[in-house]
Amino acid sequence: MADAALLRELNNAEIVAIPVDRLALLLLADVSTTNPWNWRNWMLEFGNSREHNQLADVQDALAEAWGWLSAHGLVSTNGARGSFDFHDVHITRAGDAALERGLPYVRAVARLDVELVEVLEQRVRPQFLLGDFELAAFAAMREVEIAVRELGAFGADLIGVALMQQAFREDGPLHDSELHTAESVAQMNLFAGAIGLFKNPASHRRVDYDDPTEASEVILLADLLLRLLRRQRNAAAVGDRPSDA
Repeated sequence: MADAALLRELNNAEIVAIPVDRLALLLLADVSTTNPWNWRNWMLEFGNSREHNQLADVQDALAEAWGWLSAHGLVSTNGARGSFDFHDVHITRAGDAALERGLPYVRAVARLDVELVEVLEQRVRPQFLLGDFELAAFAAMREVEIAVRELGAFGADLIGVALMQQAFREDGPLHDSELHTAESVAQMNLFAGAIGLFKNPASHRRVDYDDPTEASEVILLADLLLRLLRRQRNAAAVGDRPSDA
């Protein structure tokens, strides 16, 4: 959690030098402690407590930080008071999570701020936002394994790397004959490598699943693999259509 006292311990030059996202989280920690009625009053109070040297630059930097917090949904107006005044300040649920888990979590959430395939949207993103990074990463790769098994019509007894190799080998059900041989092998290795390295966090420690950034990258990789499978499935469906002749 960001140190709520740190912002007020910094001098003006130090505040101006801090990147906007880090400054925003320090500001948010201070707001959680001081609990101001609105951000305008907070700015006035904070400005009055500072030296005049570089004060204008500090105020500009803090205004940018407020904007960053608002843009990322970490603060909002206070609905409980019913005023919805533009200057109201309320730390959102996302803001509370940011204070608890830190800037890497905020950045990882932003990294995942894209449209994932439906199954990942429904089953994986909620786990990630709750901070269950290991479960989210594992679940994402499990969905890839499930999709390959279903698309290739394999039984439940074939799993992991062996499943990927059987599915994408030259005579496998997911082999794409239109690909160059080297590309076909690369596709098989891509799926096998992803499943082998990332699906079982208890056995594979190349990724720190406590790190939200790396967990988000695993989810994005799973999203890419599922999109490739969907494209292949759609292409196969078009090819199976009867001729109009």
